[in-house]
Amino acid sequence: MNAVIVEDEKPAARRLQRMLEKLDVQVVATLNSVEEATKWFLQHEHPELIFLDIQLSDGLSFEIFENVEIGCCIIFTTAYDEYALQAFKLNSIDYLLKPIDDEELETAIVKFRKTRHSSPAAIDLKNLKNLLNLPTSDYRKRFSIQVGQHLKLINSEEISCFYSENKGTYLHTTENRSYLLDSSLDKLEQELDPEKFFRVSRKFIIRMKDIKDIITYSNQRLEVRLEHYDDQQIIVSRERVKIFKEWLE
Repeated sequence: MNAVIVEDEKPAARRLQRMLEKLDVQVVATLNSVEEATKWFLQHEHPELIFLDIQLSDGLSFEIFENVEIGCCIIFTTAYDEYALQAFKLNSIDYLLKPIDDEELETAIVKFRKTRHSSPAAIDLKNLKNLLNLPTSDYRKRFSIQVGQHLKLINSEEISCFYSENKGTYLHTTENRSYLLDSSLDKLEQELDPEKFFRVSRKFIIRMKDIKDIITYSNQRLEVRLEHYDDQQIIVSRERVKIFKEWLE
């Protein structure tokens, strides 16, 4: 049988892989983040079993299911205490408590091998999040862009800004590429994390980490220069200067 490990702590991932190989389980991929796992599952045949850490470096592993329909069995690996883990029992989901014990892992594999031909239990993600009291965020973390026949995933951390031009809305990346979006700046303003993104004018939403320079401009306005976008001048409208300065702090 084969498996995929989704774990952002590399020593833990390596240890789990060694343990699985001793149980004749072939690990076909070790993935370190929500973004990497989402891309991998979109592009590869899914394994028989996934070992999935809950909290990854770029978010909760549940976010993978928002972009990919996964039909194989999942064993969650987690450091949550026994009380919280009652949530998994209520949802009929298998789990392993970190640090993973050899005997518990072997028991989980034996159990899976006995039931591998039955349909995987459906996971009520919303209920599971609530039971575990996990932090939730409705803010967009990534965008899927159609590029020819391919689907390109762009993480919010790869975005320099959003802008409107010729009645279209565009996303501009830190790789200096622009992509047309089926959205509006008004809608994006509601979807983006306000700690990271700011609407400086009717035409621009910028990401804080991409700001290179801020210059005093005429009429009590400010000009913002970004690291990865210089096609148009970005001016903070006069009525937004005060809250823009507050946002920067």
